[in-house]
Amino acid sequence: MELQSLIDQPGKLPTIPKVGQQLIASFSSDEVSVTDIAAQLAADPALSAKLLRLANSAYFHVSRSIGTVDAALQMLGFVMVRNLVLGNSVAGAFKHIKGIDLPQFWRYNLFTACSARWLAHRGDFNSDMVFTVGLMHGIGQLQMHAVMPQAMTPLDKQLGVLDAGRAQLEVETFGFNYAQVSAELARVWNFPPALTEALRHVADPLAAAEFSEAAAWVHMGAWRARAEVLNLSPELQASTYPVAVGQRLHLDSGWTGALANHLPQDESSLMPPLAELTEGLESMFQ
Repeated sequence: MELQSLIDQPGKLPTIPKVGQQLIASFSSDEVSVTDIAAQLAADPALSAKLLRLANSAYFHVSRSIGTVDAALQMLGFVMVRNLVLGNSVAGAFKHIKGIDLPQFWRYNLFTACSARWLAHRGDFNSDMVFTVGLMHGIGQLQMHAVMPQAMTPLDKQLGVLDAGRAQLEVETFGFNYAQVSAELARVWNFPPALTEALRHVADPLAAAEFSEAAAWVHMGAWRARAEVLNLSPELQASTYPVAVGQRLHLDSGWTGALANHLPQDESSLMPPLAELTEGLESMFQ
């Protein structure tokens, strides 16, 4: 199957709620009306309740109760609210995908987004953009399973969808991988080019003709998320650490405990446990 055939018909595209579509459009608009977005969110009781639950979660360390959508927007900021609602909208568009453990899949994406955001912030890069790419980077995997489930079954038996070698196996089998499908979905949904290109190169950021720092941060976050979700041994974590990508980012590998036995490190520079880094955000995908 050709890459384009995965998205070339409206019936093959996941359905995003209207408010999600408006939020996607806001990436490229300088005239987005936060008031209109707030009204759209408030008109959806289920989405409003989830947004307020997220706003009051331990992740944001709020000192007072957030009781309205307007208050959530004011406290969290439009960009973070957009990320949270987009994550929920995309998760809702892929509810039943044969061959994928969806709770595990979304936990991995959330861990990737939060890990990448933490790293990008330390690297003085746009951490909000990186968070968005991290949340969205795996959706191509869902689209491939939804549109061509029979072709994916033998790959799933050979190698899990979260395995580090999965992208290369897909290229060898189909000529493209899930990251490229994610990018095509983002392009059709009118995401900005920088974000679309970051998605395209997450699986192999050093192979891009033009280096995308966002893709590289998400690649590092995905390594950390994979180690957690798949419960990789310290030895396997160390052996699969993306050394070249880390070097390209000028990232001191002392940020991860997986290399504690290999490199000296200042404990204060370690990434917090992912359960702490993502606390309260899991409900985004429920």
